[in-house]
Amino acid sequence: MTGDGILGRVRAGVSRGRLTVVSTLLVLGIGAAILARSVDADAIVESVTAADPTALTLGLVAYLLSWPIRGRRYGDVLSAMGRRCGTGFLTATAFASQTANLVVPARAGDGVRAYLLKERRGVPYPTGVASLAVERAFDLVAIGALGGAALGALLLTGRSPGSGASIGAVGPSTAVTAAAGIAGVALIASLATVAVARSDREFGPALRARIERPRLARAVDAAVRFGASIRVVAASPRRLGAVFLWSLLIWALDILTAVFVLAALVGGVGGLLSAPTLVVVGTLAVSVGNLAKVLPLSQGGIGLYEAAFTGLVVSATGLPVETALAAAILDHALKNAVTLVGGGVAALAFGLSPTIASATGGEGEASNPGPSNF
Repeated sequence: MTGDGILGRVRAGVSRGRLTVVSTLLVLGIGAAILARSVDADAIVESVTAADPTALTLGLVAYLLSWPIRGRRYGDVLSAMGRRCGTGFLTATAFASQTANLVVPARAGDGVRAYLLKERRGVPYPTGVASLAVERAFDLVAIGALGGAALGALLLTGRSPGSGASIGAVGPSTAVTAAAGIAGVALIASLATVAVARSDREFGPALRARIERPRLARAVDAAVRFGASIRVVAASPRRLGAVFLWSLLIWALDILTAVFVLAALVGGVGGLLSAPTLVVVGTLAVSVGNLAKVLPLSQGGIGLYEAAFTGLVVSATGLPVETALAAAILDHALKNAVTLVGGGVAALAFGLSPTIASATGGEGEASNPGPSNF
């Protein structure tokens, strides 16, 4: 990449970053205004300070366990594309990229991971971007599958995620409906991508034949290489199954973290909620919260996750809004803290800087159809 190219990406990243910062402040401002009218801030602080440290520690351990599994899953994706990398290295790149998504505007993290793969292991950018797209697609499918199973279990108990109290002008039914719509679109897009990738039709020659301009031809070539990389994974049912199972395990541990956080605030099993209710509601709250983060309206999904999580928990359990919001804040803060610490260590090891993250952000945009804080 030339100096002018890097400078252009930095300028573009700054422009997108300003928009992200403004939208984040807007989301937080609206949220603060709603909370000031309807929520007792002292009760939230009291809930947080009274949380059971043992349950929070168990949640922390569960979330930490998910990270090496992320590295292993990503290794399977790259291996299917003919690129083999160690689990430790890939876990570190995942930490670095997710930290960039949290602290650098415009979701530059995927570009950071593609950059590290190219610079440290010689993986071409199209392959790196395609591998990230595969990972994101499986994340969305896993979240949708777990959330759908939890919703079914919740309905069987006679509860409804949309019949409870609302928070401000946006009720939990709105959050669930929006998340369900996002999940549906993501699932359809993922299945369509896999179906096209598994087909025998060759789209590359037909696309190249229609393009005459050199710049468009280069873009088409990159898109064709991107599709070919995805096809390698999609063509093998065994590989698809393995990556899907790893994805389910990753998100099961993410959900288990939220379940422990909820248990820390409601007295654990035998407290305000039974163990099955904790698991079902925790699963649905995490699924809805992460699907809400698909919308690029705030940095790291801050505010969006908490609103969706809180609305779901309140409507499904009848818990006080303050308790549910405290759980959402603790859950998100714990996960972000682990990501920031791990990412900071990885960034120091790789010698990364915010300038590199901004400059490489454009490389990974195509691979960012899902939640950024994974």
